[in-house]
Order: sequence, then C-alpha cells, then structure tokens
Amino acid sequence: MSRFLFVVPPLVGHVNPAVSVAAELTRCGHRAAWAGLPGFVGELAGPDAEVYPCDVPTLPERPAALRGAAALRFLWEEFLVPLAGAMAPGVRRAVEGFRPDVVVADQQTLAGALVAERLGVPYATASTTPAEFSDALDGMPKVAQWTAGLVAELRARLGDPGRTHDPRFSPDLVLSFTTPELAGPGPRLPQLRYVGPAFTRRPAADFPWEWLDEHRATVLVSLGTANTGLGARFLAECAAAVRERGRRLQAVVADPGGVLDQESDADLLVLPRIPQLPLLRRASAMVSHAGQNTVAECLWHGVPLVVAPIRDDQPLIAGQVTGAGAGVRVRFGRADRRRIGAALDAVLDGPAYRAAARRVGDSFRAAGGAAAAAAYLEKFAAQKPREPQESRER
Repeated sequence: MSRFLFVVPPLVGHVNPAVSVAAELTRCGHRAAWAGLPGFVGELAGPDAEVYPCDVPTLPERPAALRGAAALRFLWEEFLVPLAGAMAPGVRRAVEGFRPDVVVADQQTLAGALVAERLGVPYATASTTPAEFSDALDGMPKVAQWTAGLVAELRARLGDPGRTHDPRFSPDLVLSFTTPELAGPGPRLPQLRYVGPAFTRRPAADFPWEWLDEHRATVLVSLGTANTGLGARFLAECAAAVRERGRRLQAVVADPGGVLDQESDADLLVLPRIPQLPLLRRASAMVSHAGQNTVAECLWHGVPLVVAPIRDDQPLIAGQVTGAGAGVRVRFGRADRRRIGAALDAVLDGPAYRAAARRVGDSFRAAGGAAAAAAYLEKFAAQKPREPQESRER
C-alpha cells in the first residue's frame, strides 16, 4: 500500500479530477489524503476524506475587464503567490503527519511542489488546465522573465534553492487531463502523460424531462458559475437566436445569477442549475464559455460547441476546440443573435463538427481517465522511494 497526498486549490474544476483519481487509488488498496481548504475539499471529496487544513488568503475581486498581460499579472500577484505562501505551512504539516510516498500537487498549488521538494518527497503534477502548457509568453520575454523571478522567490522561501526546474512541472511525472486530439501538439516533456478527463459523480438535479421535444434539436447554454455577472447581454442574445429557430430547436439555459430577463416557454427553459451530464446525452450542441470541464464533458458525449471565451485559460481552450474541428468560436463581447445563430446553424448542420467531437471523445475514453492516472501514480510510487527529510534540509 502507498500513501498519496493531494494538494489542491479552492477551485472546483481542479479538485474534481483529483477526487476521481483518489477514489481509484483507494479502490486499489492505497491511502489518499488531502491538503487544502477543509470544508471545500470535504464537500467535493466526501465526508470521510482525510483532510489536512491549509490556510487560503482572502482573494480580491478581479476586475471584469482584465485581459492579456494584466490578467496574467493579477493571477500571479493576487492568487498564485499568496496562495502558495498561505498554504505552505499546512502542506508541511500534512506531509509530516501523513508521510506520503507521493505528493500529487495541482499545477496551481505551488506550495505542494515546493514543500515536497524541500522535504525530499517525490511529487507528481496534476494538470487540469492547458494554461501552463501555453506558448502565450513566447512573444513576451519580459513577462516570462518576471514570472520566472516570482517562482525563484517562492522557491527560496518554500522549496529547495538548489533545484532549477519549473515547479509547475514535476521532473518525474506530469498528468495532463486531456489528450493530444484536443490539446494539439504538446510540450516535449518526457514525463508528460495524457490521461484524458476524470469525471466525478454529481448530485442529481431536478429537471422537467417531459419538456424536451424529441422532434427538435436541444441546445444547452451555460457560462459556468464564475461568470454570472458578465453574461446578461450574451445570454439574452442566445435566447433571441434560439427563438428565431424555434421550429427546429429548443434551448436549456443555465442562469445561476438570475441575470436573464426571459420567461421559460416551449422554446426556452431557464433554470438556475441544470443536470449537465444527463442533458448532454440528449443534446445536439452547446453554447459555452469554453471552461475546461464543460468542454471535456461535451466532447466526451460527442457534442459540438459554440465557444465564447471570456478570460483566463478559456481563449486557449476555445482555440483547442476549433483547432480540433469540434466547434465554432464567437466573440463574447460582440456576438449578437445573428452571429450566435449562424454559429449554431454551422455546428448543427455541419456533420464534420459532430464527427470531430466524437473523435476527441473516443480519444478521451481510450486515454483511461482516473484509472490511467492512478496506474501511473502507483508505478511512480513504487519506483521513486522517498528521500529522507534530514538529507534534504541538512
């Protein structure tokens, strides 16, 4: 039996894949524990999860208009660096108390990687977003140099100053929860393993299944929960595009913030929460902000997308969707009912989009998901014995 400590940020999309992998490891007879925000992790991993508490800083509200280099600066200065500093003491207590054979550090919880290297514990990276693999900084050498400087400062405080590799990429094992069929040509990292999405079970949500019309195509519309305040105009334009095509399609719209001033009828069903996975089995297309989890779930079910990225890694993921031929991209800030409607017509009428979505979905299933990730971690734990802490801190 091996012990695995999962170090995760307070982000649902980053914790859920880890929950699936931890469950698979437990099923195979291993022991898994967590370092993170206790209530948050417990809600996702279950009441029996062994959670070592970590502090998480109060994060400032991000200005909605931030884009590009300004958004990247905000991400590092206001989220990644403070998060690493706040979590590091708790991660250390977790490593010393649980004594894991392997630390599984989310790519955005730098404390997991840095504390592991300081204490001589092998660590693997869990990559749930393509952002860190992006070449977006290739044209901004000063920004890349600035980012490297922040990482070096964190390593001096929290990690092993003698190491030189980027702690966002374990030198031994990086698990990427996607496949090349969606991500495109990846970085040349010999330790990179594509495992595809790892989905978790969700509580069933009430839904009026009798509302669905089997004679019309069903379109899902969702901008996720983090973009509630930004989507009123866009959702209204989506609703108008659907109503103009009421003879051939209907739409289920997720509106958690209640920003859409539209009443439900035979063409449009507006709900604060939708059972997305069951609905995808019936859906013909989805309009999305290009969040990683939503895109993966759509393509798993062979559902093509209209993607309207807003910020963060969403433009990268939208580019992957269109690069794979599995969807059409529209501009979130400028798309109107005409553009959204034309994009919907394209993915609904163009069989190539659905074929591409199915091709990516097939690659997801072949990659193995949580079971494959657990197998790689098992092998890693067997081959990479823990180095005594005393030798690392001498």
